[in-house]
Amino acid sequence: MNQRFVKGVTAVVVGMALNYLGDKLLGVRIETFSGITTFTFAWMLDVFLVPFVVGLVVAWIFGKHAKWLACLPPLFLRCIFYVYVSLYDNPHPYVDFFFEIPLGYWGLCVILAVESANIGAILGEVMMGTYGRKDGQLGERDAAVVASRRGELSFGKIVNHKGVNHE
Repeated sequence: MNQRFVKGVTAVVVGMALNYLGDKLLGVRIETFSGITTFTFAWMLDVFLVPFVVGLVVAWIFGKHAKWLACLPPLFLRCIFYVYVSLYDNPHPYVDFFFEIPLGYWGLCVILAVESANIGAILGEVMMGTYGRKDGQLGERDAAVVASRRGELSFGKIVNHKGVNHE
């Protein structure tokens, strides 16, 4: 099996477990809407901070391009919770569940959680140095910039860090 695929599946599963753990520790059910009392400090932590940390963990496990993969754990978990609450945890089984949990509210919460995880993964990739370049990967124009900063540029010749002239 492809090692990258295994790392991706592992990152998504660990991210979902971490998000589930954060939900349980905070005691918040994002899927249920009870008016203005829904929006507490714990709700904000569960919508913004928990997925952000999930994104960081996914980036740490998966590496480059984790910003795309980090969207999956909150998305999958929110969908699973929505189905669970609608099928098994509905306090009024004879009432249309759309009136219990407005789909527009749920969609907004999913988008906020997914974007928060995405920002966490981008920051995680930057912290890991995924987008940094080594000196050996410098192109000619980049070598000219480095040479000009080092004072090695002289009379139209560009000397890179290895002493090779580029004309």
